Amino acid sequence: QKAFFRNLIAFFFALAIMIKNKEKITIRRKYLPDLLMRAVAGTIGIFCNFFAIEHLVLSDASMLNKMSPFFAILFSYLILKEKLNLRQGLIVFLAFIGSLFIVRPTTELFHNPASIIGLIGGIAAGAAYTFVRRLGQNGENKSMIVLFFSGFSCLVTVPYLIFSFEPMTAKQLAALIGAGLSAAGGQFSITAAYFHAPAKEISVYDYSQLIFSMLLGFVFFGQIPEFMSIIGYAVIIASAVMMFIYNTRRK
Repeated sequence: QKAFFRNLIAFFFALAIMIKNKEKITIRRKYLPDLLMRAVAGTIGIFCNFFAIEHLVLSDASMLNKMSPFFAILFSYLILKEKLNLRQGLIVFLAFIGSLFIVRPTTELFHNPASIIGLIGGIAAGAAYTFVRRLGQNGENKSMIVLFFSGFSCLVTVPYLIFSFEPMTAKQLAALIGAGLSAAGGQFSITAAYFHAPAKEISVYDYSQLIFSMLLGFVFFGQIPEFMSIIGYAVIIASAVMMFIYNTRRK
């Protein structure tokens, strides 16, 4: 149900953009294999991440989800032959270390079977980003990628909705709509990012969502981050700045 509403809004968002821009809503055969791989991997990633959040401590689920930038780089090397140099690798690893200061995984991570599913979610997300990158290199429309993925994941959830639908309160529905709108913005942004740069250059910025989570948590829930978390935020910001400076100088 969460996955359905998360992607239903993104689907109509992409559809509206394509209609407004008078773009053809057609699936071209040469793009179909990569569109399917992106959709399957992305859908698996969403299901696994939601499952991990339900069955693990939130910090553990977040940590496993933060493995996706590493797998995006790995799959980009294996599938797209995009090489990673030592400096870029160290900067991404530094950002991951910063994330550990924030999420601080527990020992349950190594004993709970749900951890494997959470890790599979991170792997699948990394693979999905890689196919987005290849579709961008081959000239597919950004909105079409979002439309296809969102529609595919919604169709996959329909049988479960028919037999296991849970009635929702107005507050729950509003939260799901908010999640859907946020996800739509995220989908278009991450798709555009992987269109214009390889995973080794942009993966480090994926960790910035932890910083925005902190800011939103403070604004809406009055949550004040702990000292260890502040260290993590500083490390992630420093990593992002270093990656930006390095890439700018190299270009």
